[in-house]
Amino acid sequence: MVIWLVIWPIISAVITTLWVKTPEGSAFSVDTYRFFFSDGYSLSNLSLTLWTTGVCAILLLIVCLPIALYLRFSNSRVSAYVQGLAIFPMFVPSIILSFAFIRVLGPNGTVDLLLNAVNLPKIRTPYLTPWGPVIGLVWDNIPLTVLILLSGLGAVSNQSIEAARDVGAGRFAVLWHIILPRISNSILVAISFAVLGIFSAFTLPYVLGPAAPEMMGPFMQRTFRELFEPRTAITQAVVTFGFCIVFGLFYVRSVAKNRTT
Repeated sequence: MVIWLVIWPIISAVITTLWVKTPEGSAFSVDTYRFFFSDGYSLSNLSLTLWTTGVCAILLLIVCLPIALYLRFSNSRVSAYVQGLAIFPMFVPSIILSFAFIRVLGPNGTVDLLLNAVNLPKIRTPYLTPWGPVIGLVWDNIPLTVLILLSGLGAVSNQSIEAARDVGAGRFAVLWHIILPRISNSILVAISFAVLGIFSAFTLPYVLGPAAPEMMGPFMQRTFRELFEPRTAITQAVVTFGFCIVFGLFYVRSVAKNRTT
């Protein structure tokens, strides 16, 4: 199944982009790749995708790590509600999230109406700007990131933290020297999963993002359906896969490292 559904389509896509049918037969050609890496618009779309992916990965770590730490070491009843709120985005479809985003943060949305009610100026909406997909993708990836980090924090024993505190270690020292080294693999896995999902995202960038430049997901779809250039779209997919496989290798390395230790 893996060979049929994953490996063979990848090989077929690479062959399709490198071998062109001619009247004399098939010929090796890298024209589509040469065009992609020399076309300003294609490079702008790739740059936007890389920027969005990097910003989302950083924001996810900033948002989700404190939530996971709180859920791991808190014994209050509030933690159950916090966990429920953190997992809630998992059950909201992306199209519903996009509509809610537009209704709340879009032009003349709920935030604008509330500001207008108290005679405050309108905010500049992130809708149809590069920050629109960032907000949506971060919110959409919070559940998986929190669950992976929480799983990693389960390997941090309370005894090691108490021993560090007994010798005078503060909260930051405990976090930096005890907790983070033990969950480094979990952080790497969480970021790898998030990056792979964000890099290939379609719905949120398509609905919330700007028309130009655009992320690689909408770019591939528009090239295939509107410009009727399947070989160029497949080339864009191969380039996207090339970047994604780098992050996939980080995940494989992390899993292999966990098995050896």
